[in-house]
Amino acid sequence: MAKSVKVQNQKLSMFQLHFNNQIFQRKEDFEMEGKGFPEFVEAAFTFCKAWLSGQEIFLQQTSGSTGIPKETELTRTQMLASAEATGAFFGTNSETQLLCCLNSAYIAGKMMLVRAMLWDCPISLVEPKSNPFQDLPKDFSPDFIAMVPLQVETCLEDFQTLVKLKKVSNLIIGGAPVSQNLKTRLMENNISAWQTYGMTETVSHIALAKIETGDSHYHTLPEVEIGQDERGALWIKSPMSRLDKIQSNDLVELTTKTSFYWLGRADFVINSGGIKLHPELLEQKSESLIREFFPDSRFFFFGEKDKILGERLILILENTEPNEELAKLLQERTKSRLGNFETPKKIYFLPAFIETESGKINRLMTFNQI
Repeated sequence: MAKSVKVQNQKLSMFQLHFNNQIFQRKEDFEMEGKGFPEFVEAAFTFCKAWLSGQEIFLQQTSGSTGIPKETELTRTQMLASAEATGAFFGTNSETQLLCCLNSAYIAGKMMLVRAMLWDCPISLVEPKSNPFQDLPKDFSPDFIAMVPLQVETCLEDFQTLVKLKKVSNLIIGGAPVSQNLKTRLMENNISAWQTYGMTETVSHIALAKIETGDSHYHTLPEVEIGQDERGALWIKSPMSRLDKIQSNDLVELTTKTSFYWLGRADFVINSGGIKLHPELLEQKSESLIREFFPDSRFFFFGEKDKILGERLILILENTEPNEELAKLLQERTKSRLGNFETPKKIYFLPAFIETESGKINRLMTFNQI
């Protein structure tokens, strides 16, 4: 039976899952019958019970950000390899205090739990909402945490949670690209943060980029081998992938055998009159400019079929109140700052973007609404 305790900000050198002033650590503690826990707790408990029971195979659905979500099979060995590599990269130990604020139905949340069980250290479980630090006791400061960009942005907006975030030794950010604005704010506040690169098939991240001035330069975890196919897309071979070669659709620039710059998705590349444009890089370059005109709108670049160019660059804005005059001014400013090739030939407005189950923008389905 789980022990009822008051969570203290003290170093505990063993695996313990803390939730609602209770401690869970044996597989019997994760029995859920009749406890009425929220879904995110049930997902975490189901996984912990399976792991502590010695389960070897785990089925995991991919995010579906670039296509139809699919179920993939992950092994215990893969997940252990991933947690070991992350621990080696950051130098964690049994006194490292973790916080799980991601949904354990997805791989990123599961891997936080695996890390705690492998590293034999305590982990606190909170609701995976936009500001998870609001639910933390005042005297609790995690050492290691994984978050998505939206959560980090929300924590930065609140002074009290910003203070807590600044105390985190290592913050890893994944699930979506980190915007230039978010990078700037993290650096201004001297927060030790890393952007992750990985996918469900590689069991969470296989590379990390320190958030600092300049483009994100990714460095692989120990024992990860990387290369490129004929398109320039990254392939990965690692213990996390059972030493199978995993081919991605991510175009990269290799800098060494263990480091690279990410350029964007191969399936998003726009060929406009023979000029190849990487929309994700354009989004980073033009973010501050777009925010001047449409500060509260999400956006992305896309390629629309064109009789002359083959594809033409367009910008899609999530906005319930279209403003064609502002859109025209934005086009003019973009042309003067970035040049003709990187200026959208058309700006579209949509009231709402279509998202995947994991909250990412489904670009193709959103574009098909136009």
